[in-house]
Amino acid sequence: MAVVSYESERMASWRDSIVIHAPRERVFAYVDDPETLVEWMPGMIAVHDIIGRGGGQQQEWTYKMAGIPLRGQAVVVEHVPGTSAVHQTIGMIHSTFAYSVEPHEQGTRFTLEIDYAIPIPVLGRLAEHIVLARNSREFELALTNVKERLEN
Repeated sequence: MAVVSYESERMASWRDSIVIHAPRERVFAYVDDPETLVEWMPGMIAVHDIIGRGGGQQQEWTYKMAGIPLRGQAVVVEHVPGTSAVHQTIGMIHSTFAYSVEPHEQGTRFTLEIDYAIPIPVLGRLAEHIVLARNSREFELALTNVKERLEN
């Protein structure tokens, strides 16, 4: 997975997983559908202008970080149906957003990994540590949101 760095931005990384009591195919179908992203990813305001499915899929998004709406585009650069996907994003946030599912004795292990540039010119250096902590909590909540939606 390539991580791009930018002079005016610092890179942050986050990775975690959760066990979901649901079939792997169902978990993957849910997280792989760009229209559900606003349901489970805190801060994601909108996903629109979706073109295609799977590898090569493109979409535009609006994400709120520290109360500031940020816009950009994403393209799926790797896609293994039913198993994993990697999205590369550009715009006001540059990131690599990856997820995978694998069988687990209690259902499915869902793993989310995000490498992203903190937009320092937009948020300011003083906000950097606050944003990192908030984003970490929101990414943890994203895992919990998927679990709760698919186990009910």
